[in-house]
Amino acid sequence: MKRKQPGLYAIALAVLIVGLAFAGVPLQTVLFGLLVLACPLVMMFMMGGHGGHGGSDQERHDQHRTTGGS
Repeated sequence: MKRKQPGLYAIALAVLIVGLAFAGVPLQTVLFGLLVLACPLVMMFMMGGHGGHGGSDQERHDQHRTTGGS
């Protein structure tokens, strides 16, 4: 599985925060929302791409063989 670009998520989050600010949402509410989402967001960034371990050993073996990597 290919890694997703964390920079794109950061840009999307920044756009969301700016949009909420323009909509008149208080800063305390935005900060509380970020605090509530902190755990799932960190888990997504730290564990991203680790799902579906079913054939990971075979995929690594195939990738090693096709790329000639060590």
